[in-house]
Amino acid sequence: MELHYRGIAGSDIIDAGGAPVSNFYRITPFMHVPDIEAAVAFFTGILGFECRFRQGVYAYVQREAAAFRLVENVGDEGAPPGNRRFAYYVDVQDVDAVAAELLPKASQLNDGDLYGPVDQIYGQREFMVVAPDGNLLVFGQDLTRS
Repeated sequence: MELHYRGIAGSDIIDAGGAPVSNFYRITPFMHVPDIEAAVAFFTGILGFECRFRQGVYAYVQREAAAFRLVENVGDEGAPPGNRRFAYYVDVQDVDAVAAELLPKASQLNDGDLYGPVDQIYGQREFMVVAPDGNLLVFGQDLTRS
């Protein structure tokens, strides 16, 4: 597809037929982890992601439209300063289906690493999973959608 650029905003990129083309199409968070092998095993074995790319201390895991870029910390090289624990929010259509898929694998996790699903006051139903490295993954369903 041939694209033509008319300005700075993403809506100013047009295809050969003159139709606007979205320039920004995905946000993929980086998750800094202490052990890339354990992180890939967690995402693929527990959460059902597919490892789409792996090179050294880097891995790209994806499930449907959700993806993470995993990178193993090697000392402080490339890692952000301060607290390296983050929460990642994955929007899903049916959080109970995600929980039903993951609960049979709970024995592979530490006690307390799963929470929910629970309805939150802000209109989300959430299921929380703590990864082996302490990062929090929250799977959330918008309860306001009919």
